[in-house]
Amino acid sequence: MKQTESININNPKNSVINSKEDSLRVSVLSEALPYIQRFSGKRIVIKYGGAAMADGGLQNAVLRDIALLSTVGVQPVVVHGGGPEINNWLRKLEIKSEFRDGLRVTDSRTMEVVEMVLVGKVNKQIVNGINTLGASSIGLCGIDGRLVEARKLDNGNYGLVGEVTRVNSAILEPLLEQGYVPVISSVAGSKEGQSLNINADIIAGEIAVALNAAKLILLTDTPGILKNKDDNSSLISQLNISEVHKLIEQGIVDGGMLPKTECCIKAITQGVSAAHIIDGRIPHALLLEVFTNVGIGTMVVGNK
Repeated sequence: MKQTESININNPKNSVINSKEDSLRVSVLSEALPYIQRFSGKRIVIKYGGAAMADGGLQNAVLRDIALLSTVGVQPVVVHGGGPEINNWLRKLEIKSEFRDGLRVTDSRTMEVVEMVLVGKVNKQIVNGINTLGASSIGLCGIDGRLVEARKLDNGNYGLVGEVTRVNSAILEPLLEQGYVPVISSVAGSKEGQSLNINADIIAGEIAVALNAAKLILLTDTPGILKNKDDNSSLISQLNISEVHKLIEQGIVDGGMLPKTECCIKAITQGVSAAHIIDGRIPHALLLEVFTNVGIGTMVVGNK
């Protein structure tokens, strides 16, 4: 590192910050302190997926962020999907994928692959990654302890795709109190004992409500909610629910962003303090959103 002054190691009082980089680091830590104090002991539910899961470098950055949140006293809960990995295995097994209204139509063979990949492979990779970084993590799916109960969506018109009917937060409370990071895959069970495939955004939102979380954070492959969908510089940093509804009515929020935004609205109206849509393609997006004044995505809050 280039230094502007030498440091006299025999006289620590004469030591100085020797670069702009060091000064920036100190500034960032100082800015983060009040947020660390504010969210210590609070629950933050993080939906993890998209490019942040597929890219090795981004994956490491996300897991480091989660481990750091836990280390400084925040109580993170991770809910994950795994669409690209599911697609890879379906191709290997020569099982055709069908999507309808943005949902994966899930027959029994597809459900076996979904469960195998999400619960058996992706979940354990995330747990192992967090544990390796010094935090303590436990892997679960919605079936464990009836954590998430569900029923078939639209009377089974999408196959074994489910909608959440109940979250048993009592399963998570003791884990969080003991400092564990629950990592939950988006597979739930019906009353009849059938495994169901559920959108990870939806499960994350329902868990955030059940835990009375301070924040719901959705890691996506977009910067957030944009005034102009073709202009990333038109990012809207904060919106209340009324403003979000207007953007939906105007068609500014549509397509793949619509269900994510609706998930945020539902969480806020049911007691979650704030919901965030952030760009998981940016390294350390979680820390930038939670621990800095400006943030990097869109925060949705209730009407005043």
